[in-house]
Amino acid sequence: MAAGDLALVLHAHLPYVHSSEAGSLEEDWYFQALLECYIPLLDTLEAAATDPAQQPRLSLGLSPTLLSLLSNAELSDRFGPWLAVRLQLLEQAPTSHSEAAAALAQQLRHTARTWQACGGDLLPRFRALRLAGVLDLLTCAATHGYLPLLRDCPEAVRAQLLTAVREHERLLGERPRGIWLPECAYYEGLDGLLVSCGLRYAILDGHGLLHGQPRPRYGVYAPICSGAGMAFFGRDSTSTLPVWSARHGYPGDPRYREFHRDLGWDLPASALERHGITSPRPLGLKLHRVSGRTCSLDHKQPYEPGAALAAAGRDAAHYLQGRAEQLQQLASTMERRPLLVAPFDAELFGHWWFEGPRFLAELFQQATAAGVGLVTLRESLSRGDALQVCQPSPSSWGQGGYHHYWLNESNAWVIPEWHRASRAMVKRVSRGVGSEHARELLSQAGRELLLAQSSDWSFILRAGTTTELARERIQRHLQRFWRLLEAIDTGQPLPEGWLEAVRREDGLFPLLNAADWAPRIQATAPPHQPC
Repeated sequence: MAAGDLALVLHAHLPYVHSSEAGSLEEDWYFQALLECYIPLLDTLEAAATDPAQQPRLSLGLSPTLLSLLSNAELSDRFGPWLAVRLQLLEQAPTSHSEAAAALAQQLRHTARTWQACGGDLLPRFRALRLAGVLDLLTCAATHGYLPLLRDCPEAVRAQLLTAVREHERLLGERPRGIWLPECAYYEGLDGLLVSCGLRYAILDGHGLLHGQPRPRYGVYAPICSGAGMAFFGRDSTSTLPVWSARHGYPGDPRYREFHRDLGWDLPASALERHGITSPRPLGLKLHRVSGRTCSLDHKQPYEPGAALAAAGRDAAHYLQGRAEQLQQLASTMERRPLLVAPFDAELFGHWWFEGPRFLAELFQQATAAGVGLVTLRESLSRGDALQVCQPSPSSWGQGGYHHYWLNESNAWVIPEWHRASRAMVKRVSRGVGSEHARELLSQAGRELLLAQSSDWSFILRAGTTTELARERIQRHLQRFWRLLEAIDTGQPLPEGWLEAVRREDGLFPLLNAADWAPRIQATAPPHQPC
């Protein structure tokens, strides 16, 4: 019998990258994630679920913006032609990479068949896996807003949470109980807001628990319960480092597929232009292997799929051996069953680390024999073990462990813009509107405000990649927000066709309720409730 349990937690998220015009760079982000991560992940889970010798378990966060993309019919229609273009471009791969090209062409064709078979709708497959007990589906903030930087306007935080809960229930058929906090970021008092929105458990980085008051008796190896009744799980760095780190972990193996070398950079511009691709960019067509940690991109060797898949099986065995030893050691010193929580970005599995889905499949196959129990976060709480009452510490899983990555010289300018717009939204909602048309304008203003608050754009500004795109996105949504409020206040009509065009691009969250921004009287802290 396993000495303890491992909870694998993936967070699937993309910013809202829908555009009324096909072929954008942001749209490529979504389609590549479909091809390399979301569809392979579903295939892996469904295959494991049909094998009675396996007990696949996974906690999976699906952000509301990603759910909006997955349910967008216009994007679904574009994915098939996008795959077809990649198949045509793959025919121009050099003959020295024929084995890798053939395997990739097979994946593209399989994906096209899968997409057609499900009518371009993956959500029923996620729902079926949840009903089968394989998946524990978590929500996130509506647009992945970085909540500690929105806290000066509590109504802004509440709107992010309530919109997310509502959208999750609409598309997945169940009110979420768990949440992946954006960037695992926490601030004092957030637990009370989470509980008031019907949420009951979340994941923090390890120091969010270890610096809590009082310090948890079992560290990160058991969940805690806050005074407001919210359960928190802590990330175990020992269980995550081998999987996410290319420098110190498995993804840096020379046999695995190289992420940064892409056929889109190697083909002549004329070949891309014939397919409507106006500038060199990653196509999701990668034919090289890592080849060595110090090997330059120009000297990467051809990818060998068979060798890479064999390596994934060996790495899974090595990972499980390490977790089994860790759990055995913990079990000898703990009075309750130890739990290892290993959270990752879902896109690591398949997109950044191409063999990641195969690694997960091997974990599901080998876990029982290795002496490691697999559980979801919800299953762990359902066992009824008493939780220590602790107050978590402010924290995030970003660089430095707190909020610096989203509050620095590159992106701090946007925070007062968020605050000013949030306060204006609260004020406008508190005054009410006098017509159905004005109510519709106010709802669209709420969408624009939520979209402007996406932490993805702040992250890109700090990382220094596609910064103009990120800045333009923030400014576009804020400009639309203020224009909509002005139209409500003045009663002046908007330019003909403007509102319809905005709705086509930013028409997510159909159940958005502007009343979520209504001011609330600050109440005393709620009494402790059992988690």
